[in-house]
Amino acid sequence: MEKYTIGEIEQQLFGKEEVKKEFLKGLRNDSRKGVQKLLLKWERQEEQKKQVHEQFVNMTSFERKYRSEGFEYIAGIDEAGRGPLAGPVVAGAVILPENFYLPGLNDSKKLTESKRDEYFEVIMSEALAVGVGLINAAEIDEINILQASKKAMLSAVNQLGITPDFLLIDAVKLDTPYPFEALIKGDSRSISIAAASIIAKVTRDRLMKELSIEFPQYGFGANMGYGTAEHLRAIKEHGVTDHHRKTFAPVREYIQ
Repeated sequence: MEKYTIGEIEQQLFGKEEVKKEFLKGLRNDSRKGVQKLLLKWERQEEQKKQVHEQFVNMTSFERKYRSEGFEYIAGIDEAGRGPLAGPVVAGAVILPENFYLPGLNDSKKLTESKRDEYFEVIMSEALAVGVGLINAAEIDEINILQASKKAMLSAVNQLGITPDFLLIDAVKLDTPYPFEALIKGDSRSISIAAASIIAKVTRDRLMKELSIEFPQYGFGANMGYGTAEHLRAIKEHGVTDHHRKTFAPVREYIQ
């Protein structure tokens, strides 16, 4: 190992090529502190990769279960935007291929914006089908947020383009002709629901950023319609828009 410089060893450990066992064995016998430090860093990185892989495999358990029962097109369903004071509620429905692999896929709320955007592109590219449903603020006020969320989910399913034969739904039960299972915290337990959560979240965030161009005073591009201090101040100063949910407490109180 002495023939390799620290820089060369780092390049081999963290390059794109697979690290050979013989090379690792040599590193473990290398007395240089810099080499041992690099080796420890590599081992920690590999352990993290292993954990991410195991998490992904665990999150395929429901998909594997229902495929073993003969279901082929399993759609994951989730929504984004139940809590905000403004903007639509958006649902995503996703049917993933059986061999889909995206380590790190998880509940969209647990991911950074850049990672959500990255995964969004992968899902849109590799999914067998993606559907999106949207219910605006006026209809949310008319039928209430729970019913609006369910309606958005059913709309997303109808937009899939492939008829699903089983649904995995985050938390809620739907009135649907398809067999389904509603999973509490499903977006962190099922890759299909996690994928749907990313489609819903990214789609909604992009819509809110578009609204922020028309209504810059409310800060929609940053708060996504949630009741931040800045947003509440803007409601008091500028009133409400057609995109505000007038049955939601802070907005309703302002109107009254």
